[in-house]
Amino acid sequence: MPASPSTARAINDRLALRLLQEQGPLTAGQLKQLTGLSRPTVADLVERLTEAGLVAVVGESGEQRRGPNARLYGIVADRARLAALDVRTEGVAVLVADLLGGVLAEASVPIGGDMGTGPAVEQAVAVVERTAKEAGAAPLHTVGIGAPGLIDPATGELRDSSGLPEWHRRLVTALHERLPARVIVENETNLAALAEQREGAARGRDTFVLLWLGLGTGAAVVLDGALRRGASGGTGEIGFLPVPGTRTLPSATDCDGGFHSLAGSGAITRLAGEHGLFTADTGGEPQAAVLVRRAVEAVAGGGATAGTAAAPPPSEAGPEQAGRFLDALADRLAIGAASLAAILDPGCVVLGGEVGQAGGAVLAGLVEARLARMSPLVTEVRAGVLGGGAVLRGALLTARDGAQDELFAPPER
Repeated sequence: MPASPSTARAINDRLALRLLQEQGPLTAGQLKQLTGLSRPTVADLVERLTEAGLVAVVGESGEQRRGPNARLYGIVADRARLAALDVRTEGVAVLVADLLGGVLAEASVPIGGDMGTGPAVEQAVAVVERTAKEAGAAPLHTVGIGAPGLIDPATGELRDSSGLPEWHRRLVTALHERLPARVIVENETNLAALAEQREGAARGRDTFVLLWLGLGTGAAVVLDGALRRGASGGTGEIGFLPVPGTRTLPSATDCDGGFHSLAGSGAITRLAGEHGLFTADTGGEPQAAVLVRRAVEAVAGGGATAGTAAAPPPSEAGPEQAGRFLDALADRLAIGAASLAAILDPGCVVLGGEVGQAGGAVLAGLVEARLARMSPLVTEVRAGVLGGGAVLRGALLTARDGAQDELFAPPER
């Protein structure tokens, strides 16, 4: 059954807007070429989107740079303000951006474990409001939040998870109440996977697993282009996976004895110490990530890994000690990666978070070599390129998607 005229218009409008969002300003002629639509249809949709305040003439193109055919149309970035939050146990990072993702303001605030729930919520909400005000007078349209813990697939709300501060859940409620904005909450590892797929190591992959290696551990599963959350929102809680090499089994309330005991930040730091690698200077970066990066540099002869500044080698550790540490760490990470590969056959595992980024191609290669020996399933291992910043970036992408779903549906004429 053919689409109705109104449905066809909506489809064409969304297609044009997506092209403008992905490729930047375009002329009507370029839109015609990219969409395959007729010249009159493109002219109508450009007029419709302009009247809706979604697109505007932003310049001219071509040799003569004048006339209707030379006009460049672009999305009106100020049409909506977006906010992204990365909620950690020790604080909150926030940024405010325009509809195209251009960052207008950003801030962070530490929240100590001894701070009460009420003051913690108030401090977190205040930094969001302050950052939004700094970004300009326009109200927030959509807020994307990345948080540890489970997201209820039925309600989209952060569940009451053991071990997480109460202020996490209260913060979401407070933002709903105090901001004139739509609020979307997602698990932090899922957001990191979204960011790595759109802008990082998983580009071009519609099936992969992201293994999060930060303060804690987690996994995000993307199969056939869809993020999988599971019946209770718990897909990827790999920290609770029972593993060899621990003295106990994890429980429903404690992942001690699970994969977290091998690959969490504290476990990696202790493993480094066992191999003579120590550091006191982290510059605010997680200690485990610093140790892994410096081990990679030591193995490479002291040269900095790609995208990082040069750093002194681990305390008293030479290339052999650093190499043994990375081998031992790869043994541990391969246990979790092999478990994911055996069940899901994703074809690609991305080592995400601060540790995955710090290990780079060296650590990824070591883990991939072990997987090749452990499993008949061919699995590529890639190093995440966005590190801990992937959560905030994924939250912004989620907010932008949510805003565009609403805004990119212009009213019928």
